[in-house]
Amino acid sequence: MEPRPLETSLQPIHSLIRAVPDFPKPGVLFRDITPLLADAGGFARCVDALAEPWQGSGVQAVCGIESRGFIFGAALAQKLHAGFVPLRKPNKLPPPVVAVDYELEYGVDRLEARNDALRPGERALIVDDVLATGGTVAAARALVEKLGAELVGASVVIELAALQGRARWREGTPLHALLRY
Repeated sequence: MEPRPLETSLQPIHSLIRAVPDFPKPGVLFRDITPLLADAGGFARCVDALAEPWQGSGVQAVCGIESRGFIFGAALAQKLHAGFVPLRKPNKLPPPVVAVDYELEYGVDRLEARNDALRPGERALIVDDVLATGGTVAAARALVEKLGAELVGASVVIELAALQGRARWREGTPLHALLRY
């Protein structure tokens, strides 16, 4: 599926996303962000575009989903003058942690955060590289809410629209995607 028409400002970002057919398995068209990360100007434009909808929203913490969400999340936290909170896969953080289990296509996974990673009422933003089926971002939302923070919204660089992950995101809270394929 081709991306939707892009705003002129997003074209440089789009041009740095490499399409890799049949990876990691036949029939999958993988969207590779490594050329974007390697291009200083493109990466800076990407972080600026991710930050734009949240300027002035009072974001206090940016929660990046392991692992590529750490890259974008840390840069976005710096841009928004907010703290960064890593949402980790199991057994990567010392206890005590708060965890949320979620279903994958072929099993169950878990996201964890330190039990004191967010303060009650703190304004938090979730960030990841790709929104696919929506399970990970929904689990991140549940984890942020379990920690007592106020969820401002979520941002992703790429949304794979055909996988309908947005349907798993509860309405009423913004979910911003830079590029949709």
